Amino acid sequence: MVTWIVLGVVGAIALWAVWVFNRLVALRNRVDNGWSQIDVQLRRRYDLIPNLVETVKGYAAHERELFEEVARARARAIEAGSIPDQADAENAITRGLRRLLAVAEAYPDLKASEAFLALQEELTATESKIAYARQFYNDQVMRLNTLIGSFPASVIARAFGFRPREFFSIDDPARGPAPVDLTG
Repeated sequence: MVTWIVLGVVGAIALWAVWVFNRLVALRNRVDNGWSQIDVQLRRRYDLIPNLVETVKGYAAHERELFEEVARARARAIEAGSIPDQADAENAITRGLRRLLAVAEAYPDLKASEAFLALQEELTATESKIAYARQFYNDQVMRLNTLIGSFPASVIARAFGFRPREFFSIDDPARGPAPVDLTG
């Protein structure tokens, strides 16, 4: 009788451990998927930047330093190897784009240009998608990190090498010192 009770307890613990492990794997996969969605939207943003710079350059060629700053920020973002590096690079891009769009405000012909308006609209849509993907990713990171840090699940997490992930925090384009209306 005691043997059956011990086997039942051991079996229950084993089933719990399998359930926790599978939950950790599922959350890790959701975090990875969330990051890939962010990456897709960031790549789309990177593809828009040269077109936006060229459009503004046609009207404000004397802003060469600004164009170079945006290009450097874009290159740094593309090469970023960690989440904190990516966040820093994205913040630099956001600051550069704010300045670029602020320059555009001084050129009525540019603001009325169909190409510029289309790029602004596409950039606004992309920024919204980045914000949504970032929220999903950070929600999944929070769930994973909470499970990894919770006892007794932390024992299983540590045994199988699960590590907490970093949140992806960038400046919200709507917050900051130089707000710019992207809708034209």
